[in-house]
Amino acid sequence: MVTFIIITLIKILIVFVFFLLMIAYLTWLERKLLGHFQVRLGPMRVGPHGLLQPFADGIKLLFKEDVTPAKVNKFIYNLAPLLTFIPALIIMAVIPFGDQIKIFGQSINLVISDFNMGILYVFAVTSLSVYGIVLAGWSSNNKYSLLGGLRSSAQMISYEVSLALSLIGVFMIAGSLSLVEIVKSQDKLFSWFIFRQPLGFILYLVCAIAETNRAPFDLPEADNELVAGYYTEYSSMKFAMFFLGEYGSMINVSALATTLFLGGWQGPFLPPVLWFLIKVCAFLFFYIWVRATLPRFRYDQLMNFGWKVLLPLTLLNILLTATIMVL
Repeated sequence: MVTFIIITLIKILIVFVFFLLMIAYLTWLERKLLGHFQVRLGPMRVGPHGLLQPFADGIKLLFKEDVTPAKVNKFIYNLAPLLTFIPALIIMAVIPFGDQIKIFGQSINLVISDFNMGILYVFAVTSLSVYGIVLAGWSSNNKYSLLGGLRSSAQMISYEVSLALSLIGVFMIAGSLSLVEIVKSQDKLFSWFIFRQPLGFILYLVCAIAETNRAPFDLPEADNELVAGYYTEYSSMKFAMFFLGEYGSMINVSALATTLFLGGWQGPFLPPVLWFLIKVCAFLFFYIWVRATLPRFRYDQLMNFGWKVLLPLTLLNILLTATIMVL
């Protein structure tokens, strides 16, 4: 029992540190890729090719003055950044990074917690992140922040419905809600759910981008309309925590796509953890590529697309999957 607790705590520490490093270098990767897409260099000053830029940004944000505007609701104003960041962090508890490995003769499972309702835990925790954004906008006593928060609540709730429904086909075929079991059901290349659920994957892809408030669905921020949306009145580390939450959610969505559609840790020759990371990084590259390519939707287009296009298509995908399974 003591050994199990120690191993679990070590796994939590390793995942926590690696997750924070991945968030830090995702900001660097995005700036470099956007620079190259736009025929410029991106960060180059701090370290070789700007590799130390994330640490410079972190130190800058840590020592910036923390300004709290007058007449804000201080408790909720201070709570909102935590409500955005913590859900992004604890989702990693159920993501399977690889199969079991042996260290000093001890068999160790490369997932912090494997239980048979793992995906429901992910949905439950993901739905909490909207509270951080809405409460940040409301508590800031700023009309631009309030508009950003209201936009976000409508957008995230709308696309969360289609996001959950887009995955129903995967659960029907796999016959399980355990993320580990879903990965094990994709043991061959063409048994990956991206081939068995192509429509579901495309719908998940679109909904995931909208759910994480990324371009072209970044209406809650909309810097040309709302200054910076829901975090206009935040500074220093509170401001940084919103970005940690956003980039953490990007990693979570990519890890979930890898687990549910791309065979998880499955792959030849390379270690399972490495395959998992390669697939996650490929998905993150696509995320940034979309941002560099597509213009932002209008708000009416965003809501119409969510309710009138994506929702009917997710229901159609469930119907088609059920029909094929019966036949």
